[in-house]
Amino acid sequence: MGNLEKSGGSIEYEYVLPADIEKRSFEIISEEFARRGVCLDPELAPVIKRVIHTTADFDYAGSLCFSPDALERARRAIANGACIVTDTRMAQAGINKRALAKFGGEVYNFIADEDVAALARERGTTRSAVCMDKAAALRKPLIFAIGNAPTALIRLCELIREGRIRPELIIGVPVGFVNVVYAKELVMETEVPHIVARGRKGGSNVAAAICNAILYTME
Repeated sequence: MGNLEKSGGSIEYEYVLPADIEKRSFEIISEEFARRGVCLDPELAPVIKRVIHTTADFDYAGSLCFSPDALERARRAIANGACIVTDTRMAQAGINKRALAKFGGEVYNFIADEDVAALARERGTTRSAVCMDKAAALRKPLIFAIGNAPTALIRLCELIREGRIRPELIIGVPVGFVNVVYAKELVMETEVPHIVARGRKGGSNVAAAICNAILYTME
């Protein structure tokens, strides 16, 4: 282990085998929580830690909100073949599709579909919002992982109110400024199981990390 001299101290180099980097990262996260005197709920800890592992942002320990039994209900839905709908290709790419396929599920994303683009232009709305309508037509048990578009969450809540869809779980973690906080709070007002990152932070990588954390607790 070497070190790099810096003003006010030194930064040490830690040699870790490539295969052990993820394991060591989670150890560091746990050590940081211990230093802060934070004890996470054992049920929620795998999700919170994986989001922090993805973002290096410990704020998620306080901002991630889970409805009662959200993880248990999500695992039950996945075990029964639920599929995941994302609002971005990035979130779709980040989800471990092999792990999901073990239970008969797959990941859907409609953002690049020509009919979605055409209908979005006609309605004067976003493609992400129209994707929610297309997902509602699937007639399958669905988990929604929204990491980018608050308009997708808002439209999803409208579809829920209209009785056109009943998601097994909503992962509401879009990042940004315009209507982001509003959309997340809207989800939390529904009776649908949800995991929401309150505030402005989030992202497609966070949405994928939450999905993977749930899947990895089922291995």
